[in-house]
Amino acid sequence: MRLLMLARNASLYSHRRLVEAAEARGHEIDVLDTLRIYMNITSLRPEARHNGRSLEGYDAVIPRIGASITSYGTAVVRQFEMMGVWSVNESVAIGRSRDKLRSLQLLSRAGIGLPVTAFAHETRMTDDVLDIVGGEPVVIKLLEGTQGVGVVLAETRRSAKSVIEAFRGAKVDILVQEFIKEAGGSDIRMIVVGGKVIAAMKRQGGDGDFRSNLHRGGSASKVRITPEERSTAIRAAKVMGLNVAGVDILRSNHGPVVMEVNSSPGLEGIEETTGFDVADAIIEFVEKNATPGKTKTKGKG
Repeated sequence: MRLLMLARNASLYSHRRLVEAAEARGHEIDVLDTLRIYMNITSLRPEARHNGRSLEGYDAVIPRIGASITSYGTAVVRQFEMMGVWSVNESVAIGRSRDKLRSLQLLSRAGIGLPVTAFAHETRMTDDVLDIVGGEPVVIKLLEGTQGVGVVLAETRRSAKSVIEAFRGAKVDILVQEFIKEAGGSDIRMIVVGGKVIAAMKRQGGDGDFRSNLHRGGSASKVRITPEERSTAIRAAKVMGLNVAGVDILRSNHGPVVMEVNSSPGLEGIEETTGFDVADAIIEFVEKNATPGKTKTKGKG
């Protein structure tokens, strides 16, 4: 097969591993900077181009779209879909999962466990928002934040109001969520590929940090997940429409609650922790499912 990976930095561990896995299975794979691809949007013959050449003849696209370029990245993926090229994760699903508020609303509609979450535009609603979430402390998140950046733990109601007012003063949108104290600063990351959980790890925040992101100094260990946790991750990925996803959950007193569904999960932490070849599983999934023109979003918005 001839594969195309959309990635800004080909040297990242995750991207190198996917290239290694593809080549080990006998495939040809190109890695192109998403932002250097441009499009000819025309009737009947849509085209994607790079450095003056038309990008044709690919059997599948593997999008590794960073959060900061979601809008342009999904447009590029959508262009390949218009060209009839199968994508591991489709443009609509990527955009859906990147919109924190939209993703929570969709997960909620599907009955998937979530932390109590509130969202409002005006600061004069702050008291009611905090009443909805209930208790202290609360977690305040920027809608655009990633890897633990833009996440604040407000220990008291007064500090929560100050943080909310500061964020709104900067004209950024935020979510306010209940703090799952019993999680003890840890979460569980599960990798879902093709409707199956193929690997899982427990991530623990660094000393004094309630965020468990490995990018912020957290640690990781193997973990045995429960059937309910496995089912929650699979359902969450399905609701988002993602074939490949990293699903982050917290263990709460009322069962697993989903914190995030990531369309481009990092592979380094989970492969090193579990010893499982996640990259190979993704490429194997591509082999079994990549069919020309097999895209739900071809010709759709």
